[in-house]
Amino acid sequence: MATTYKILGQARPTDANVADLYTVPSSTSSVVSTITATNVDGTASNISIYVVPNGDTAGADNALVYQAELAGSSVQSFTIGITLAAGDKLAVQSATGSSTTYQAFGSEVS
Repeated sequence: MATTYKILGQARPTDANVADLYTVPSSTSSVVSTITATNVDGTASNISIYVVPNGDTAGADNALVYQAELAGSSVQSFTIGITLAAGDKLAVQSATGSSTTYQAFGSEVS
């Protein structure tokens, strides 16, 4: 088994809809060590981060962070060690659309 440490995903959603941040490739599992949300605007925004099992849809039932306020021009880091199987994904949402960028860091095991 090979372990690759990497930036798993980066996203800056263009609207207030849910956007995929990272999807685990087939025949792979992942450990997400840290997720960051950065508000690149001066106005506060509500953010959500979802841990979505393969075949499921992002929603309140699988929210890691749900409609939490992120102050303008600030960053919030979540260091938690999430384990994901092939096809599972991280999804993100910002109430103000493109004002928030997201990054996920961790490792893939194949």
